[in-house]
Amino acid sequence: MRHRLLMFVAIVSCSIAWGQAQNAPGSTDQSAPAGGAQSGSDMSGMSQHDMSNMPGMMDSDKDANNAAATRVMHSMEGHMDMGPHMKMTELRTPKPGDAERAARVVDAAKKVSEKYVDYHTALADGFKIFHPEVPQKIYHFTNYGYAMEAQFNFNPEHPTSLLYEKHGGEYKLVGVMYTAPKRFGEDQLDERIPLSVAQWHEHVNFCLAPPDKRGEGFQPHPQFGLRGSIATREACDGAGGRFIPVVFNWMVHVYPFEKDQAAIWSVERQHAD
Repeated sequence: MRHRLLMFVAIVSCSIAWGQAQNAPGSTDQSAPAGGAQSGSDMSGMSQHDMSNMPGMMDSDKDANNAAATRVMHSMEGHMDMGPHMKMTELRTPKPGDAERAARVVDAAKKVSEKYVDYHTALADGFKIFHPEVPQKIYHFTNYGYAMEAQFNFNPEHPTSLLYEKHGGEYKLVGVMYTAPKRFGEDQLDERIPLSVAQWHEHVNFCLAPPDKRGEGFQPHPQFGLRGSIATREACDGAGGRFIPVVFNWMVHVYPFEKDQAAIWSVERQHAD
């Protein structure tokens, strides 16, 4: 389980600004890494989805990142009102071609979803359930190869995660999740999926509780975590926590089985999931 968590932490959101790789067949992303996005470059402020196991990282940093992953997974349940802990892209004015580009993404997402309606097929194809032992509203079946690919190119037929609801012992597919490096600015996100249609989100201002207060995040009115009252580095340092400016990379959910555009790109549902 530790290995799987490390892999999720390391691959899904590694944000090292390497050069743009060659676009894979079917890729639509032509953007190159650029400045201006939140990079969290100092080690103490690295995103929990950075390269946790890269050479030179201290074991204490890995342990802190692992703990952050678990806290975030729990905190993300029901985060409609996240205030300072949620950053959304601005909804832009539509440009010519935006609707067509978004429709191509939806078509690809639907094609993938139809293939993986049976979750056994997803498992057989290498998707891994992130912490299946923990009760969750939505279970992320993540393909770590696709997650790494998303750091450099965008292929809508390769979603980072498949989104399933659990009903008894079975899983029902409801959507897919695409990711992009946290270093990306909004123009680069717009190149992947038009921001006049979709709103990407990322989780920010995360204060990881000190070891003796880790259980506090599950209590009403917590200080720490993505539901916590602490939202600045100063307050986090003062409370003995560890401040992580950006937790995970950019994410966007697509619900391709829905009938209208508002439901397919639903921001409210994206928050709730």
